[in-house]
Amino acid sequence: MPAEYTQSDQFRGARIHQCDLSDLEIRDCDVTGLKIVDCYGANVSLGGGFERVVVNDVDVTAYVEAELDRLHPNRVLAREATSAAEYRAAWDAIEKQWEETLDRARRLPEAKLHEQVDGEWSFVETQRHLLMAGDAWIGNAVLEEDAPYHPLGLPGGGMPAEAWAKLGLTLDATPTLDEVLAPRLARMATIRRIVDELTEAELDRVCGRKPADPYPDKEYVVRRCLTVVCKEEAEHHRYAVRDLTVLEAGARTE
Repeated sequence: MPAEYTQSDQFRGARIHQCDLSDLEIRDCDVTGLKIVDCYGANVSLGGGFERVVVNDVDVTAYVEAELDRLHPNRVLAREATSAAEYRAAWDAIEKQWEETLDRARRLPEAKLHEQVDGEWSFVETQRHLLMAGDAWIGNAVLEEDAPYHPLGLPGGGMPAEAWAKLGLTLDATPTLDEVLAPRLARMATIRRIVDELTEAELDRVCGRKPADPYPDKEYVVRRCLTVVCKEEAEHHRYAVRDLTVLEAGARTE
């Protein structure tokens, strides 16, 4: 088993020289200032929210973002929505893309939808995470529901175990796609109602709660909550279709 390091700062400012780092995986980490110099290898993959990425002295940040926007135009709608009409348009696009993608996923055997591609979330786990995002940012923060978190919700990897346990989440559950989609589509329908009734004044309303206890104590407005949910939907759809392509290829060869 490879060594694992979790919630540690022991590598901050370290200099790793002439070491074998093949198959190294860095996940859910702050890599501000990370520098890889005079290294070599094949199949190097970077993924995450990087403000600036330089490869061999060439700033590729704008190119990567433009290419992602070209391939996944709903990212732009989600990121740039500011008015009530624009949030409605963004949610229209999100609903449409998931309807098409769910139809595509259902053509695979159920077992395939629980497979992880390169260690990423499975298709079912992705739906569980988006359920959690809607529950936290909409059910809890915007609507202040009495019981906003569905037990099948799946938080991001950085949430401590004691935090998700307090929310009543059952991370070790193994639900079917349909079992996850029941609350997931219900939450999406709630968001549909919110954006349909959205006004400019409501967008600037300060929420009475934060998404969940682990989040910072700061001001959360409806506009920000909707933007986070729309961006989560757009980005995780990108991951989902990427991995569906791999799963479909595997299903054809089995």
